[in-house]
Amino acid sequence: MDQNAIEAARAAYRCDGAAVVRGVLDTAWIARMRDAVERAIAAPSGASVEYTPQDKEGRYVGDFFVWMRDPDFAALMLESPLPALARVIMESRESRLFYDQLLVKEPGTQEHTPWHQDLPYWPVRGEQILSIWVGLDPVTVESGAVQYARGSHLEGKLYAPRAFSTTSGFGELYAKRGFDPAPDEAALRKRYDILSFETEPGDVIVHHPLTFHFSAGNLSRDTRRRAIAIRYLGDDARWDARQGTFMDKESVRTILREPVTLRDGDPLCEPNFPRC
Repeated sequence: MDQNAIEAARAAYRCDGAAVVRGVLDTAWIARMRDAVERAIAAPSGASVEYTPQDKEGRYVGDFFVWMRDPDFAALMLESPLPALARVIMESRESRLFYDQLLVKEPGTQEHTPWHQDLPYWPVRGEQILSIWVGLDPVTVESGAVQYARGSHLEGKLYAPRAFSTTSGFGELYAKRGFDPAPDEAALRKRYDILSFETEPGDVIVHHPLTFHFSAGNLSRDTRRRAIAIRYLGDDARWDARQGTFMDKESVRTILREPVTLRDGDPLCEPNFPRC
């Protein structure tokens, strides 16, 4: 990785809340992970979600903690260049893997990923928390490139999370916290410049967990949009025991390696969240 490019990405991350870093993963990693994604789709966990209704065209499918059952996912998150990149962007001495999320939009998929922040979904708090978005296909606006509200993380406020699907069961959990409703799309587009990065396989996007972001459906007729979102934690990240996070869902907790025993304010030092 080019160090000047990484430093530029870190500066953009601080200011804009999102940045692209080109050429982080080589072709061997991309080929390896494409095969791994096919395995994950063919054998989903109990926490996987089909976001596209059965009567609609296309397919939008998601899954969580895939690294716990697939060694190639684990290798990507723990042994690839990504943990070192995460440490630099977060300005942290170490990085821990929080979790991974597989997000695949097949050609002709209409379903959007709604405008949202990441942090309200998660039982963690701190400044050193990072999302890295890894696309395994060429990604354009047409095929569902993620769009970011530039600088929206600087407000520092958590808004109510939105369920990606009305049938996933997550919406009932998220309502428990009582955060203010998130601004609608029109308000976000009026208030902020919108960033979007068209990427090639090997490029990654880093974004702050409070940055509002969204992606449309994959309107391409022949290009898949296979992506893995990886969440890393730095030195100051701590467990947040508030109600209404995705970890409260039984289907998620049952796929973990062991029960979570953390108390509010604990560092996430247990096998579910390994040090990279």
